[in-house]
Amino acid sequence: PLNSDDYGRVEGLLAETLRSVTSQSSDDYVVIVVGNVRPGFPLPPKVHFVPVDFPPPLDSKGPQTGREAVIWDKGTKLAIGLLKAREFDPDWVMIFDADDFVHRDLTAFVHAHPGGPGFVVSEGWMYSASRDEIREVDEFNRTCGTSFLIPYEAYEVPADLGVDATQQQLADGFGERLFRVMGAHRDAIDWYAEHGRDLVPVPFRAAIYRVETGENHSGKRMFGRARPI
Repeated sequence: PLNSDDYGRVEGLLAETLRSVTSQSSDDYVVIVVGNVRPGFPLPPKVHFVPVDFPPPLDSKGPQTGREAVIWDKGTKLAIGLLKAREFDPDWVMIFDADDFVHRDLTAFVHAHPGGPGFVVSEGWMYSASRDEIREVDEFNRTCGTSFLIPYEAYEVPADLGVDATQQQLADGFGERLFRVMGAHRDAIDWYAEHGRDLVPVPFRAAIYRVETGENHSGKRMFGRARPI
């Protein structure tokens, strides 16, 4: 909560994102949310909350934090989510940011392609909350982290860690993955390729990157022409 301007607004963004994620055309999925404070609204069915007691990325008030602090905070929280996911014996994992939207057919799509190396949302959308406009984005995965559908086994989740692990234990256990493909996403497709996993593009625009909410850590804005919603 410290690293926000309006935590009520943050929760409102999360609620909208969860409505998107839980509107899948296939019901063969679960959602895991990790955070320091349990959301103050009822969670939709299939959504599981895991509490952590991690320090804020920065001690100052506001959403703008340095990239390294975000990678550490996001990467370790996602590691907790992957540890929690063991309970459900998943085949696939999609990491998504708490203010984005995803296509309702993503679950059905990955289940129709078992045994694949993984998928990348290379084409998507950017939505400006302040302008209420949207535009197409190519190389979407370079811009937004809500982009990767990866086999669970690819994360090599440490068998000796649980959801009570410390951030340092998580960093040691997940190693390079935590910093290259969990906490960060810009070059994740290259990292996967270097490690023998050539991701296949999802054949439709499968996610929306929401910007200009007032709570984006990146501070990214939409420029140029876009279409009104």
